[in-house]
Amino acid sequence: MGVSVARIRVLVVDDHRIFAESLAAALAAEPDVDVSAAGSGPAALRCLERAAAEGRRYDVMLVDAELGVLAADGARTVPTQRTDPDNTGSGSGPADGISLAAGVRSSHPHIRTVVLAEKDDPRRAATALQAGASGWVAKDCSLQRLLAVIRGVLRDETHLPAALLTGVLRELTAARKHRTESEQLVESLTPREREVLRCMVAGLGRKAVAERLFLSPHTVRTHMQNVLGKLGVHSTLAAVALARRAGVGPVALSAVP
Repeated sequence: MGVSVARIRVLVVDDHRIFAESLAAALAAEPDVDVSAAGSGPAALRCLERAAAEGRRYDVMLVDAELGVLAADGARTVPTQRTDPDNTGSGSGPADGISLAAGVRSSHPHIRTVVLAEKDDPRRAATALQAGASGWVAKDCSLQRLLAVIRGVLRDETHLPAALLTGVLRELTAARKHRTESEQLVESLTPREREVLRCMVAGLGRKAVAERLFLSPHTVRTHMQNVLGKLGVHSTLAAVALARRAGVGPVALSAVP
C-alpha cells in the first residue's frame, strides 16, 4: 500500500490571466501540489472563504505585488488604494498584493503569502513583510526556486532575494525607529489623554468621546488639543496615524453605552 503524500494547496492571484494560468499549470505538474488561480483580490478572498467552509484550506497564496485593474484601453493601471501601514482604515478593500496580504494575515492567519514582483524594491518588500508576507520573489525566477520558497515558507522560513537583504533590513530598521519615536511621544501623554487618543483612533467625535468618558465637550476639546500638541501633529488624522505606529489600538466600540 502506497504512502499518502501530504499535498500543498496553492492559490495564485494575478490579474494577468495568461501568467496566472501558466504558473498554475506549471505548479500543478508537481505531484504534491494542488493549485487554483484568482484574478483579483476580491476573487481571491472568495476562494479562501469557500475553501475554508469546505474544509480544504489553502496553505500558500502567491500574489502579484502590483495586483491592479485594467483600464478601458486594456492598459494596466496602478491601484488607487495604497497599502495602509498605519491602519488608518482608508479604502474599501484590498487593491494591491500587499494590501491583500495584510487582509489575509488577519482573516486567514494560517496561510503563508509569497509576493511575486516584477522588480526588486526594498521598500515595497519591507512593507510586504510588515503586512504579513513570508516571501518576496521575482516573477522571472525559476520554477524550482519558486517551489523551494513555497516549501520553505511552510516551514516558517522567510525568503528574500539576496540582493534585497541589505535594503530590506535598512527599511525595517528605519520603520522600527519611527515606531520607537511614536511610542515615546505616546508615553508622554497622561492616562486620560491616552484614553482620549484611543477614542480618536476608534473614530469617535468630540461629543461621543465626552459621553463615553463622562466629560464635558469643552474638557474633551482641551484634552484633544493637548494630545495633538504633545504628539507634535496638527490634525486628528495625523494623531491617529502616529498612534497606530506606536501600537495604540481603538477603544472597543461595542462597550460604548
